[in-house]
Amino acid sequence: ISFDERDEMKRKSVEDGESVTLDPSVINPNGVMKWYVNDIPIVEITGDQSKICTDEQCNERLRDRLELDHQTGSLTIMNTRTTDSGLYKLQINSSRFSIIRSFSVTVT
Repeated sequence: ISFDERDEMKRKSVEDGESVTLDPSVINPNGVMKWYVNDIPIVEITGDQSKICTDEQCNERLRDRLELDHQTGSLTIMNTRTTDSGLYKLQINSSRFSIIRSFSVTVT
């Protein structure tokens, strides 16, 4: 198993009500992709299947405002609120590698 280069945190700043896209810049990632916000799981993608907001806290905060690109793993939060601010992480695990992408999102 080889690990990806050191994870660099990307910072995103957006105004209340706008949408923000978190793009991990991973080409065709095979494997299991999981998005977290402040360590709460919000999205899990395995193949063509995706589970969004299985966690109760996520459901209350983000339900119906998340859009997912299965090809790239990028996550769009629509109609942002100040409560969406936080640390978003994407973890990709396959048999050959493990990648983590981090995004610090600030909604003002």
